[in-house]
Amino acid sequence: MSQRFTVTAFSKSDGDRCGGEIQGEVNQLFEGDEPTTSSANRNEEAANAEVVVLKGDGNPKESSPFINSSDAAEKSQQYDSKHMALFEEEMDTSPMVSSLLSSLANYSNLPQGSKEHEEAENNEEQPPKKPIKAPQLGTLMGVYLPCIQNIFGVILFLRMTWMVGIGGVIGSFIIVFICCSTTMLTAISMSAIATNGVVPAGGSYYMISRSLGPEFGGAVGICFYLGTTFAGAMYILGCIEISLTYILPQAAIFKMEGLEGPEAEAALLNNMRVYGTIVLSFMALVVFVGVKYVNKLALLFLACVILSIIAVYAGVIKTAIDPPDFPVCILGNRTLVWKNFDVCAKTVEVANGTVTTQLWKMFCDSPLLNATCDAYFAANNVTTIQGIPGVTSGILSENLFGNYLEKGALVAKLGMESVESVDDPLTNSNRYVLADISSFFTLLVGIYFPSVTGIMAGSNRSGDLRDAQKSIPVGTICAITTTSLVYMSSVFLFGACIDGVVLRDKFGEGVNGNLVIGTLAWPSPWVIVIGSFFSTCGAGLQSLTGAPRLLQAISRDGIVPALRIFGHGKANGEPTWALLLTACICEIGILIASLDAVAPILSMFFLMCYMFVNLACALQTLLRTPNWRPRFKFYHWALSFLGMSLCLSLMFICSWYYAIIAMVIAGCIYKYIEFAGAEKEWGDGIRGLSLSAARYALMRLEEGPPHTKNWRPQLLVLVSTDAEQNVEQPRLLSLTNQLKAGKGLTIVGTAMQGTYLENHPQAQKAEQALRKMMETEKVKGFSQVTVSSNLRDATSHLLQASGLGGLMHNCVLVSWPRNWKQNEENQDWRNFIELVRETTAASLALLVPKNIAAFPSNGERFTEGHIDVWWIVHDGGMLMLLPFLLRQHKVWRKCKMRIFTVAQLDDNSIQMKKDLTTFLYHLRIDAQVEVVEMHDSDISAYTYEKTLVMEQRSQILKQINLTKTEREREIQSIADSSRGSIRRKNPVAVTTQLSVPEEQPGGSKEEKPEEEVQLIHDTTTPASPVTPASPLTPTTESTLTPGTQVQMTWTEKSDGEPAKPAGAATPEGIKDIFNMKPEWENLNQSNVRRMHTALRLNGAILKKSQDAKLVLLNMPGPPKNRTGDENYMEFLEVLTEGLNRVLLVRGGGREVITIYS
Repeated sequence: MSQRFTVTAFSKSDGDRCGGEIQGEVNQLFEGDEPTTSSANRNEEAANAEVVVLKGDGNPKESSPFINSSDAAEKSQQYDSKHMALFEEEMDTSPMVSSLLSSLANYSNLPQGSKEHEEAENNEEQPPKKPIKAPQLGTLMGVYLPCIQNIFGVILFLRMTWMVGIGGVIGSFIIVFICCSTTMLTAISMSAIATNGVVPAGGSYYMISRSLGPEFGGAVGICFYLGTTFAGAMYILGCIEISLTYILPQAAIFKMEGLEGPEAEAALLNNMRVYGTIVLSFMALVVFVGVKYVNKLALLFLACVILSIIAVYAGVIKTAIDPPDFPVCILGNRTLVWKNFDVCAKTVEVANGTVTTQLWKMFCDSPLLNATCDAYFAANNVTTIQGIPGVTSGILSENLFGNYLEKGALVAKLGMESVESVDDPLTNSNRYVLADISSFFTLLVGIYFPSVTGIMAGSNRSGDLRDAQKSIPVGTICAITTTSLVYMSSVFLFGACIDGVVLRDKFGEGVNGNLVIGTLAWPSPWVIVIGSFFSTCGAGLQSLTGAPRLLQAISRDGIVPALRIFGHGKANGEPTWALLLTACICEIGILIASLDAVAPILSMFFLMCYMFVNLACALQTLLRTPNWRPRFKFYHWALSFLGMSLCLSLMFICSWYYAIIAMVIAGCIYKYIEFAGAEKEWGDGIRGLSLSAARYALMRLEEGPPHTKNWRPQLLVLVSTDAEQNVEQPRLLSLTNQLKAGKGLTIVGTAMQGTYLENHPQAQKAEQALRKMMETEKVKGFSQVTVSSNLRDATSHLLQASGLGGLMHNCVLVSWPRNWKQNEENQDWRNFIELVRETTAASLALLVPKNIAAFPSNGERFTEGHIDVWWIVHDGGMLMLLPFLLRQHKVWRKCKMRIFTVAQLDDNSIQMKKDLTTFLYHLRIDAQVEVVEMHDSDISAYTYEKTLVMEQRSQILKQINLTKTEREREIQSIADSSRGSIRRKNPVAVTTQLSVPEEQPGGSKEEKPEEEVQLIHDTTTPASPVTPASPLTPTTESTLTPGTQVQMTWTEKSDGEPAKPAGAATPEGIKDIFNMKPEWENLNQSNVRRMHTALRLNGAILKKSQDAKLVLLNMPGPPKNRTGDENYMEFLEVLTEGLNRVLLVRGGGREVITIYS
């Protein structure tokens, strides 16, 4: 179970703050920024309250907007009542209800958007502080009309008729229905999110980021920004297209007269690029000079849109009564470009004679009747048809189905005869109306979808609304309903009123260069031309106004470090740098120069934004978070998922490669924010999803223990801290990092002594130190601090309570107790032994690194060497698995693995080696195998003496509670009896020294390092490992108690030859050993056997693995009889003596490695 320790420090000035600081507190009430720390900070925040709103959260976690938010002096007055006396001690954390309601009533949420910028510009010379007016916009002016203006746009006027002609009425209706359904479902999801609490300005970015977290919010927010920016480019291109095609064609810089095919197309695109750049620069300058001009013109632009649509409907009604005269000239079945000729005929009768027309001259080499003419022109007749036959003409049946064209294909009249030879090439192609691009269904979807975007306009103005939670759903859904009805009716009306060849004529070349939708309008086509021109100009200005503010809001949130510079602007808050970047990105769209190519790009970004709005609503609904209580009730998670699926499908339908590019961009931004962005805790749905998924996974883990194939070390790392709560063994965390190839759980815990209430600050400081050290050593996991009355209980609680459900630790990593012999109270090693017993009882594996300071850090690299495994008893495979995991880390990667096992007298060592090699092969582990034979041998005299000293030390430790004088007397008596016995048996060959130094002033002698060898050789003894077969004559040094030392020395002969054990060479020596036997017989024979085993194993290990980089060996269990605990520590010391790095391993009682797949 993970525990969280939080300490809130209150400054002394918090209790006596003056009433003048209340305004700073009120400004901070709902912001969730930095907690109150000092009056200076509060005053600064009060002065910059408007800026703080756009900065977003300053802390990783949002503080409560209601707790700890009132002035202390004000609170003291609030609680100064006999009715509140019961709660007066909690007044710092719990404000009165009346205070809370008063703060809510005074809450204002004006964004620093275009309205405030306009006010700031108008009031630059006036005092900056003026009372802020409450938002007054209702549903109609605040949401409905802005959405209408943003949804109706350039596509309706320039591409809608062409889409109906190419895709047919049925196909176009399907496209419109799918796109409008997508935006309607998105609006339902957006309404649910927008009515779930107060929505500050920021629109879709705010909703997504607060619902899905900073990573998704930043990624989708930037995508939405890019979509808005490219929308500006699309509107500017539409504006240029209207100007150069329908208003002032002669203004073209690159003339297209006489050009055909690619040359004409290149000239058109170059004109778009040049004029597009000029218009973009002018619009950016207007936005930079003052957004107030854009806002003042917004009503004009809206009026143009509405009047244009009304003119179209009026024209449709007029066609039923009196269709307009827009003739289309057809040669055979080919539509002619009506330009440079006045009469749609080859010849005309004039004064009883036949005269050729201008059309004749276009296809023939002379105006004479016997001239040589184009073969197709000569073989086919010229026909005139009405381009607008009227709604009652029955033309709808002809336009029901699609007629998709390849690039360069002729726009032909269906059902008319045409005489042409297959072998004749197409000549005079510039005289015919041709398809400028290849068309197909998915292309039409990508081009059309931008005409249904703009549904976020209402939510973007949420700060200006009188009641945002009511206006946003009603206004947005009504606007989408209105526009959807207009679009769907337009599909049928265009198909019913306009001939198919005119519908497929994108630029109106067959109707004398008129805008096709303009030909249907009443009273004049110029109503649509002028209206659409101003509409596209206004939409472009709106995009260049809104996109920089969106980027500024993202920058000021601080979640994308690279964008922080774009959060700055002019003194009045205008986003200057963001506008510059927006203009540069918009220029990319201008250089593409094709409206049909830019439209799918911005469709991708808008669809991605809408997809995540639906995802946010679906997640919140399914997770049923307590805070999810929207006022808008007409939503369902299934609708949100359907909307999300439609958005994703439309992305790939529009353009699969653009969809992939957009997703890659969003993914890169997501990962960048995840690794480099500021940490934010916004109570987002992704965190809720993580909690639900974690809960589900934990419940599944409870169903049973993991299979052996799924076993991995889940580490509980026990570290100790010093008086300053700093970690004492940082290398223990380095080893943890090196073991983490198993990708399991890691809990780093420490124990503290005392009571929780008194040590709460220290506990938090210790946890912070653990986290800091974990970050330094790159250990991913959890930290935990346990406080108890004594360290033994605290460690036991940590062992029992860590983890949650099936996600529990199965391994305990703890370092060997340092200087355990010199500890005055012997508590460290007693706690260590109890920990070993508890891990055994809990079936936990135990890893004990000895001499942890010598272990490598994460920055070190071993270029060669061995990791030696001494496999003495089977432990479930832990000894095999741990070296494999270590070698996955770069520190140990170059080390080779060797496995040693011990063979007894009756074992077949050759067969053992073969079996072990086969076993490792099946385990897929590469290692050298060696079998060490250890035959039975007599117990050496050195073993007896080692055991004798150990037991003498144990007797002395039992007197630890005596007074100093009694303790010295007891030690002296034990030492005297030992000295007298040995000197009596062999006074010449053996010299025993005993010394009882004076106790140091500090109460204990200077600590020796853990790795100091306890066996001290005489100065003339050659340095060589002690093996059971040839025991040398070492000096045994063992610290009895603080300040007490007993030394026993085997001396040598004067010639430097190592002296043999007493009586080993002569009959007298043999007699001496038997004379010593009675005293050895008093020793505990179990201790003698254990010491014998430890010495022999140590000798074998030193002989084979002294140069190894790491030695892993089985850790023996402690004795069941607690009276021999101190001897157990001595056995382990002897077993690992002389080794630099040792990892003692104790299995958890289950198999952790298997040969099966």
